[in-house]
Amino acid sequence: MFDLHGYGASVLEGAWLTLAVALASLLLAVVLGLAGAAAKLAPLRGLRALATVYTTLMRGMPDLVLMLLIFFGGQMLVNRITDALGWDYIDIDPFVAGVMTIGLIFGAYMTETFRGAILAVPKGQLEAGYAYGMNGWQVFRRILLPQMVRYALPGFGNNWLVLLKTTALVSVIGLDDMMRKASLAAGATRMPFTFYFVVALGFLAFTSVSVLLLRWAERRYSAGFVRREE
Repeated sequence: MFDLHGYGASVLEGAWLTLAVALASLLLAVVLGLAGAAAKLAPLRGLRALATVYTTLMRGMPDLVLMLLIFFGGQMLVNRITDALGWDYIDIDPFVAGVMTIGLIFGAYMTETFRGAILAVPKGQLEAGYAYGMNGWQVFRRILLPQMVRYALPGFGNNWLVLLKTTALVSVIGLDDMMRKASLAAGATRMPFTFYFVVALGFLAFTSVSVLLLRWAERRYSAGFVRREE
């Protein structure tokens, strides 16, 4: 369909790296989101304040600015520490910097998604579980978690789709993802439209598969629940 002049394998390799960055960032975002949601719902004011500062900073700072700040600023900080300790030069991996940046940003969005999902679970059901003789872990696993997942899935899905597209930014810090591979190929062949269109199709394929999986998950976790008509 497209004559990629031998760069097809290179772009495909970049596509797998893009997916790896997205999945690693998602894992970090989910961990931070759960921790942030727990902190925001904690009785300790200090934890709530810390989580609020985190979500405010991450959601208020442009993604590209934060990525450049972490990659280049982090490299300068590491260099100063290694110089002071007399260690050898340590180079920050663009993959690590990209995952950290995207995970930190979307961890803030996941925090609010999970917090809202937890608050949506009726407290009476949790109290009934304790009254029935369940311990805290059993209440979480049998009552809170299944319903929290059901309430969180729509917001989680939106965050994942945006996160997936945000991975295109890692090309600016030198990571050979799909976007950077296509950019190099476009420069070599002088065919920018062709290669960037291929990248667009690649992201469309990733998001389309994601939408199908998210719809399956929503049906799976909505089984047994009847939607009330307004």
